[in-house]
Amino acid sequence: MSLIGSAVTFAIGLLVGGLAIFIAAAVVTGTRDYGHAVFTALVGAIVWGLTAFFLSWVPLIGEFLPLLAWVWVIRARYGASWVHAGIIGFVAWASAVLVLAVLPFAGVTDAVGVPFVRTLGAI
Repeated sequence: MSLIGSAVTFAIGLLVGGLAIFIAAAVVTGTRDYGHAVFTALVGAIVWGLTAFFLSWVPLIGEFLPLLAWVWVIRARYGASWVHAGIIGFVAWASAVLVLAVLPFAGVTDAVGVPFVRTLGAI
């Protein structure tokens, strides 16, 4: 894939991840700011990636820590409790799975900023 193709795929994936977080935050907290959701998806993806890179070697909890870091980003960005942030995370994940069930026809198989969705899109 070319650099431009990769950039377009990343941008569309980020918008899908942002849409998923937007839907989840609207349902859980009533917040309706798509730009805030897209930025949260971007920050969440960066924090997820860094945490996975540095801590995935830790036995038993190494795979759980990036998910916890991602929920922490949602909690910090939306000022929600841990429970509400976890619900936003779950609803965002479910929303991204539903959106990405249709988008493979357009060549999009990833949602940037929503964990575990890429592997589901490959199934």
